[in-house]
Order: sequence, then structure tokens, then C-alpha cells
Amino acid sequence: MTEPSTTRAGAGPAPATAPSLRPRGPVVLALMLAMGLAALDGTIVSTAVPQIVGDLGGLSVFSWLFSGYLLAVTVTLPVYGKLSDTFGRKPVLIAGTVLFLIGSVLCAAAWNMASLIAFRVVQGLGGGALQGTVQTIAADLYPLKERPKIQARLSSVWAASSIAGPALGGLLAGYADWRWIFLINLPVGLLALWLVARHLTEPARTAPRARVRIDWAGALAIFATGAVLITALVQGGVAWPWLSAPSLGLLGGAAALAALTVVIERRAAEPIIPGWVWRRRTIAAVNLALGSLGLLMVAPTVFLPTYAQSVLGLGPIAAGFVLSSWTLSWPITAALSNRVYTRIGFRLTAVLGISLALLLLLAFPFLPFPGEPWQPALLMLLLGGALGLFQLPLIVGVQSTVPYEERGTTTASVLFCRQVGQSVGAALFGAIANGVLAARLGTDTDLDTLARALTSTDAIRRAVDAAVDWVYLGAAAAAALALLALLTLAPRRFPVLKEED
Repeated sequence: MTEPSTTRAGAGPAPATAPSLRPRGPVVLALMLAMGLAALDGTIVSTAVPQIVGDLGGLSVFSWLFSGYLLAVTVTLPVYGKLSDTFGRKPVLIAGTVLFLIGSVLCAAAWNMASLIAFRVVQGLGGGALQGTVQTIAADLYPLKERPKIQARLSSVWAASSIAGPALGGLLAGYADWRWIFLINLPVGLLALWLVARHLTEPARTAPRARVRIDWAGALAIFATGAVLITALVQGGVAWPWLSAPSLGLLGGAAALAALTVVIERRAAEPIIPGWVWRRRTIAAVNLALGSLGLLMVAPTVFLPTYAQSVLGLGPIAAGFVLSSWTLSWPITAALSNRVYTRIGFRLTAVLGISLALLLLLAFPFLPFPGEPWQPALLMLLLGGALGLFQLPLIVGVQSTVPYEERGTTTASVLFCRQVGQSVGAALFGAIANGVLAARLGTDTDLDTLARALTSTDAIRRAVDAAVDWVYLGAAAAAALALLALLTLAPRRFPVLKEED
């Protein structure tokens, strides 16, 4: 018997009936549009930064346009996951989309950099609902064997956004006004709202609750912990040295708040992050594995464009194409992964994918200097294929081990760990790259400064090459951690629940 047909006895109360499967087409379109809002947000804004800074000022703090949004998305993911299990997916998705659109309108009306950063945080508060709830509804809509189809469509949205976002942002900022990069969200979001409100049918709850108790203290503690931790990771080594009083104070504060969160969640009747998320081996293993995935993804997404421009001598557009090659293969292998995991199981499929990724990351430092653009592009194409084989079976597998009323919390915990991994990776790999540059060049410089330099000597090119090589070795170590988590914690066969028609 193959893994997806196994059952688990004693899994708790019978799950609620899944949302209506007819018509699924309009709902799937709504999910893709909602995911597109979140996917486009980062890439479309990045190309308009010069115009925004030229209009509003605030060059020294512009990085918080991205960090503030990331912070809000990350810390709200667990909250929205719990709310979607308690009140249903539909109201959470609608509320999150409305909040995202309000934030978009406010961003377009910003009068200075401080107001724009504040309104980006409002956008992020809605973006957390978009990311987590869309993934959960996708699992609700489709039976196990068909889930790779919808997940591949959602992956293709991210792939298309990574290519189209910079071009669209550049066009709007250059030929219209940068405020349109936020206003363009309105027609897309309103169409998604209409489709969800009209076509998504929520299931009847298994048992009515006289009074639902929301763990507001836990939600506030999680938000505070995430805010302090991500602030420390984003600003450390940039606004102040890593071993300075602000960094150590923030990291210590994050640790204290994390301990307080654990105490609050243990005492709560309906905790935002239930203890079973970490007590169940399958969920804990997937959380750790996808946290490591977030860590390793930083290497190509953040450092490969700089490598392509500084070492290979490519322009920004060509450098973007080198990076985007992995977004082409990722959705393809994700869509085909069900043909693999239905035969060999979720864990073994993910082990195969992350093992291939580990070898490809280790191969990057062996690329010749300066090399040809097709060489890193080919590695990225293969890496995307490997990670598609790794990520999707884990997400589909872990969603299939929990009943309907636990699926939102489980999905949010997975996405939360991946987001935290990306934040940690950006800080860690940035420190590694800057350390290598300082050792090679004998000056206190960083990769961002060199990337903005108009001239690049041979010494600088070799220093950047060495720095990115070490970053990729760090990413390989993250892949090894993911592999170790799967081999030591994940069961050979995921305890998949029998699905209800």
C-alpha cells in the first residue's frame, strides 16, 4: 500500500467536510490572484526604490520598506493560522485581503518615508493572512492525489512574479509614478475578494461552540517576540555592530520574550501555537526542514544577482535572468512530485530533493573564475528542480496528517518557520560575506557598498567571488541540516489521515 492511502486511527474528532468542490475554478483563480498580491509585492517595490527615495527622502531607512513588511507577515502567520481553524478560512482570507488593500491605498498616499514604512507594515499584516490562508484553502479544495496541481499553480504565480515584478515596477516608476505600484493591487485584490465571497463555500463546523476563547495574550507575545528578533537580525551588522549593546540587548530580549511566550501558550486554553505542533514528529521535522529551506534560499535570491553583476559583468536585467532560471524548474518538478511520492513516500522524495540540492550548492564554489553566465544559470535551473521535489511533498504530506480543523495552524507553522529561516539567513550570510570581503580587501567594507560601485577591479571581483562561494557553502550546510532533520525526526511513512469525500 502506498503512503497516501494510509490511515491513522484515533486522530481526534472527525474532520469537517471540506469546502465545496464545485465550482473550484473561480476559487482557484481567486487563490492565485491573492497569492499574486503577496508574490508581486517585494519584487515590484524593489525596482522603484530610487524614485521613492528621490521623492520622499529617507535613504538611511529605506531598507525598512522590506523589513517592516517581512516582520508583519512573519509574526502574524501563526495568528492567522489559528484564527482560520477557529472561525473558518473565508472570513480570515477576506479580512486579510481587505487589510492588504487598505495598506496599499495608504502606501500610495504616503507623504514621507516614515509614513510609507508604517503603511507597509499595515500591508504586511494583511499579507500574513494571504500567504497562510491561501495555502490552507488549496489543501482543503483538493484531495491528496490532486494537491500538487494547485500547489504547482501557486508556485507558478511566484515564478511569474519574480520575473514580471521588477519589469512592471520599473515601468510604472519610470513612465508613470511610483505610487501606481501600490494602486495596481486594487483591481486584482477586489476581483479576488468578489470571487472568494461568491464562490468559496465554507464547511459546517463539527460541533458548535458556545464561546470561543481567543488567546490574545499569546498572539501579543508571539508578535512581540518576532518583532524583536527580526529587528535584531535585520539591523545587526547594518545599523550597529553584531557585538554592540543594541544587538545583544535585542537578542537577549527576544530570548526572554520567547520564554514568556512558551509559558503563556502552555497555560492558554486555545493557544495560538499549540504544543502538538512540536510534539508530533512529522510536523516538527517538516518545520525544521522548511526552516532550513528558508535559510538556504537566501544565498541565491540575495547574493547571486550581485555575483552576476560584479563577477560576470552582467547588467541588472541579465543578472535577473540568471536568478530566475530556478523559478522555471521549481513549479515543474513540484507538479510532477506526486508521481514520485505516491511510489516511494513523502519523506524519501524530500530526502532525494534536498540531497540533490546539497550537491548543487556544494558545486557552486567550483565554478571557474570569472566563468560564463550559463554556468550559474544551469546550476540554478537544477537547484530549482531539486527544491521543488523537496518542498512540495513536505507541505502536502504534513497537511495530510492533520484533520481539517488543525490544518490552518499546521500550515501556518510551516510557513512561519520558513520565514524565520529567511530572516536568520539574511543576517547570517550577510555577516559571512562581509567578513570574507574584509579579510580579502583589508578594509571595512560590505557587499552592498561594492555592488553599488560603478567600477570593479580584479581584486574586488575575486573578493566578491570568494564571498559568494562561502555563502553557498553556508547554504549547503543549511541543506545538510534539513536532510538531518528528515532522517532523524521524520517517520518513514507520514501518518496520513483518511480523507472524506
